[in-house]
Amino acid sequence: MIYLVGDLQGCCDPLERLLASVGFSPSRDRLYVLGDLVNRGPCSLEVLRLLRHLGDAATCLLGNHDLHLLAVAAGLRAPHRSDTLHEVLNAPDRDALLEWVRYRRLAVQEHGWLMAHAGVAPSWDAALTLQLAAEVEECLRDHRHHREFLREMYGNQPARWSDELQGHDRLRNVVNTLTRIRFCTPDGHLEFAAKESAEKAPEGYMPWFDVPDRKTAGTPVAFGHWSTLGLVQRPDLLALDTGCVWGGRLTACRIDGGRREIIQIECEQAQPPG
Repeated sequence: MIYLVGDLQGCCDPLERLLASVGFSPSRDRLYVLGDLVNRGPCSLEVLRLLRHLGDAATCLLGNHDLHLLAVAAGLRAPHRSDTLHEVLNAPDRDALLEWVRYRRLAVQEHGWLMAHAGVAPSWDAALTLQLAAEVEECLRDHRHHREFLREMYGNQPARWSDELQGHDRLRNVVNTLTRIRFCTPDGHLEFAAKESAEKAPEGYMPWFDVPDRKTAGTPVAFGHWSTLGLVQRPDLLALDTGCVWGGRLTACRIDGGRREIIQIECEQAQPPG
């Protein structure tokens, strides 16, 4: 069985209950976690240990909170007040866990689905999405230079993709798109402040997946990141962040054989919404 799962954000108990409810077997089943494995929930350390223990049975994508963990651990970013990463940072297996996180993917296309944490730029097709994700992944896995990448990763500019982008500007735009995108203009200019539902788009912007003629239209895309969007199911779209850490639900979708089955686990509130 193949399961796609929305944001965990350090909520280990719902994940364990989800795996138990479907009788998950690492020798038989595959789990795809769509990013934001850690932070804000109470058990980021346990989440990382569980997912790492699953080995090849779990494919875990990187979200903005996972990259934030790496930057904080490298001493390049101060923790936020709402961070709950201290147990990971102080764990005896810290180095092994952080290296495991650095080797996760930013986008994959398997079992008929293109998967990313937040989404893709309207001008990217699936092949370009995977190519650009791989460029960032290579930087993260570079033992000598990944700290330089993390240092230059933050910032909102450039806010629009161009094939001419190079160096840190190029990588920053790719990271922001794959891990932060919600709203954009029809020509792909990203907006980072709005976090409300799709119906409350800032003037001139729209949800990235509603941009006319986006190049991944018709390619099934699964993503998380957008808890105020909630569960969205379209023939070529799955939005699976349903606010587990905010007291919502942890949502998974079984996608075997072209059919879908939604599984949801009720969650205790770890952070107050907003």
